[in-house]
Amino acid sequence: MFTGLIETTGIVENLSLNNSGAKIIFKCQENYCFDNLKIGDSISVNGVCLTVTKINSNNLEADIMNETLFVSNLKNIKKGDIINLERAMKINSRFDGHIVSGHIDCTAKVSSIKTDGFSKKIFFNCNSDLIIKKGSITVNGVSLTVSDINKNGFEISLIPETLKKTNLKNLKIGDIVNIEYDLFAKYIKKFTDNEIKQDITVEFLKENGF
Repeated sequence: MFTGLIETTGIVENLSLNNSGAKIIFKCQENYCFDNLKIGDSISVNGVCLTVTKINSNNLEADIMNETLFVSNLKNIKKGDIINLERAMKINSRFDGHIVSGHIDCTAKVSSIKTDGFSKKIFFNCNSDLIIKKGSITVNGVSLTVSDINKNGFEISLIPETLKKTNLKNLKIGDIVNIEYDLFAKYIKKFTDNEIKQDITVEFLKENGF
């Protein structure tokens, strides 16, 4: 599990693709990212939970399965790209973001970018069924609050601190980002979908207090 609070950014050293999947090699821009990190640990890369398979000097390596490549923007990254990084959360630490699993639901495309005072407003096109205004959403691994929503997607407002610490400052119109919907929203939808599918019978009504 992660919090969506990016610890540091990294630089992609290499991404090698083949029929079996991919291998990514990257380095952190802050050395503390490696403190107590070991092979087998989880790390969020642009919001995708990956397992560290090798630590070599200043570089980290991880494998990416085909399903992850299919649903995320990792297949599009290249050498020199900036990625958001977060180590798995500690159970005894403060929880300042929201619950992030590192399992990407879909990608979204940047459709507009506007400056609003010291903040920057960015609108993303994607399915908005699981998004609510003022609710939480994860974009490239960053825990954010939805500032607006319509049938075509959602908007976020970025403060200078978020722009400074993440790769969201580099976004331009047409870019693709990773989206993870709020975990609770997904559970609620699953529960209500199952309820709707049930046949409404006399026995069902009695069991539910009618």
